Amino acid sequence: MPSLAAAAAARRAGEALRRGVMGGRYLSSLRPSPATAAAPDSDEVLVEGKASARASVLNRPGHLNALTTTMGARLNKFYESWEDSPDIGFVMMKGSGRAFCAGGDVVGLRQLINEGKLDESKDFFRTLYSFIYVLGTYLKPHVAILDGVTMGGGGGVSIPGTFRVATDRTVFATPEVHIGFHPDAAASFYLSHLTGHVGEYLALTGEKLNGVDMLALGLATHYSISEHLDLVDERLAKLVTDDPSVIDSSLAQYGDLVYPDKTSIVHRLAVIDKCFSHETVEEIVDALESEAAQLNEEWCTLALKRLKEASPLALKVSLRSIREGRYQTLDECLVREYRMSINGISKPFYHDFCEGVRARLVDKDLAPKWDPPALEFVSEDMVDSYFAPLGEFEPELKLPTEQREAFI
Repeated sequence: MPSLAAAAAARRAGEALRRGVMGGRYLSSLRPSPATAAAPDSDEVLVEGKASARASVLNRPGHLNALTTTMGARLNKFYESWEDSPDIGFVMMKGSGRAFCAGGDVVGLRQLINEGKLDESKDFFRTLYSFIYVLGTYLKPHVAILDGVTMGGGGGVSIPGTFRVATDRTVFATPEVHIGFHPDAAASFYLSHLTGHVGEYLALTGEKLNGVDMLALGLATHYSISEHLDLVDERLAKLVTDDPSVIDSSLAQYGDLVYPDKTSIVHRLAVIDKCFSHETVEEIVDALESEAAQLNEEWCTLALKRLKEASPLALKVSLRSIREGRYQTLDECLVREYRMSINGISKPFYHDFCEGVRARLVDKDLAPKWDPPALEFVSEDMVDSYFAPLGEFEPELKLPTEQREAFI
């Protein structure tokens, strides 16, 4: 196996892959395993291995593998030990059941907030964002198999890695504005680096993408029909390498060639850029209403509907977050997002998050009562406060930037 230093050099040279956003058993199976009964905390992240690879398996299938603090801590521990091991060339991540990862466990987070357990809530964000930085600075190639629901934090624990394999079962979205929050977990970094202003569109509407569209936009690096994942599995399980180009070739060789269909987002990019390049959310809504009247296309009407259903505060906060992320590094985005997240679950802003989760995921009445209730009542001061530095006795997120330099 080539040296780790050589692998690191190869990875640095090959980071264009990421800049598209910018004789025993195999690795079990790249296909998610059937849903099982609720697992104890220690089983929420499983480990599989073969030859020179290790795979972490997100294992909360009954909750679409929604991330918890415990899962974030286990991932940090595993990835640190695997990076230091000379016997491991590359690392993989996949999910159990019908999801890769539906994001953070926001229902559990809402419960903690309602119980006044803010310190535990802060631990969740600190642990998850720290892992995402590890992933974004990892010295070894990383392969995420996005076979199923991949939303919110699910993008955060996969997209900063080297390779992302989308499938015909992939459903991607950053729907946080509809639960009164902002696209976090590095979303302000990777969304802002997509072509044109499609990042603003995805952040403000929560639009769902399939695997083909993920590939077309650069959110995924490879594509495989779900039924063909066993072939990919078989090939990767035999590899003894830490060379990203070898892994890239294997994923391409055993992947599937696909093209966007007539409903693809790639055919809407010109209109999206025209509407979502405007400076304010109000101007974006006006532009989209004008286009909807002229085009009479379903996607345009649906985008407007989603904008009007979202938290007004979350819309303005999220637009600014994406715009700032376009000029920041990965670590800068994560530090800012942490500040925003802590402010967002604290007074005076926590209402929209708790109310959005209630309406969407707890009571499921889809009738949140946002505060403020409309865009015109969201002042610049409110948005500024959402981005404000944390208090004197509230530590900011500390990332090991001197020891781990981001490649992206």
